[in-house]
Amino acid sequence: MMYKFALQEVETKIDILQEEFQLLHDYNPIEHTKSRLKTPESIMKKLYRKGGINSLENIKDTIKDIAGIRITCSFISDIYRISDMLQSQKDLTTVAVKDYIKNPKPNGYKSLHLLVEVPVFMSDRVEPVCVEIQIRTIAMDFWASLEHKIFYKCNESVPDELLKDLKLAADTAYELDQKMEQLHREVNQIKLAHHSETNFINELLINNEKFKIPDHLLKLALEEGK
Repeated sequence: MMYKFALQEVETKIDILQEEFQLLHDYNPIEHTKSRLKTPESIMKKLYRKGGINSLENIKDTIKDIAGIRITCSFISDIYRISDMLQSQKDLTTVAVKDYIKNPKPNGYKSLHLLVEVPVFMSDRVEPVCVEIQIRTIAMDFWASLEHKIFYKCNESVPDELLKDLKLAADTAYELDQKMEQLHREVNQIKLAHHSETNFINELLINNEKFKIPDHLLKLALEEGK
C-alpha cells in the first residue's frame, strides 16, 4: 500500500512538471510514462538471489525498486532536463543516481536511473518510501524492451553471437539518438533565428528580469487584440 501511494506521489509530480513545461516552453519533453509495483513473487525471487532475508524490514532495506516509474523522452537532453527538475523537488530525497548513458552496461543497456525517497503521509505517521525512476529515450526503451523479450525466450541463456548483435544494435540505437539530438538543436536554432527576425515583443521585463512569453500565449494575445 505504501509503495502504491509513493508511486502516486511521484506520478503527480511528473504530471505537474510536464504540464508546466508545456505551458512555459510550448514543448513536452515526456513522450509517456509507465509505473509498476513488483509482485510478491518477483520480490521473493530477488531476495533469494541476494541471499534471503531475516525479517520483513529487511525487504525494505534490501529491495529498493519495489516501486518503479519509467519515463520515455524524445531526446537525450530531455533525460537530464527531467532528472534535474525531479531532483530539485524539495520533498524528494535523491538516494542514488546511476548514469547508464555515460557508462552503459556491458550488454549495451542505456538509461538514467534515479533512486528517490518519497515521504508518504499516513494517518499516524510519515513513512519514507523508495521509488526507482528510469529515464530513457524512445530508442533506448525500444532496445531494452526487445532485449528483455529475447532473454526471456532464451531462458536467460543467450548465445555469444547474439549478445554481440544485441550490443551492436544498442550502439546503432544510440547513434540514432545522437543524430536526432543534433537535428533537434538545429531546429531550435532555426526557430530562434526566425523569432529574432519578427517584430513581435515576446519578452516581458519585470524587476529587471526578462521573462519569455510562450509562443501559443503570444499568439492568443495577438488574436484577442485584433
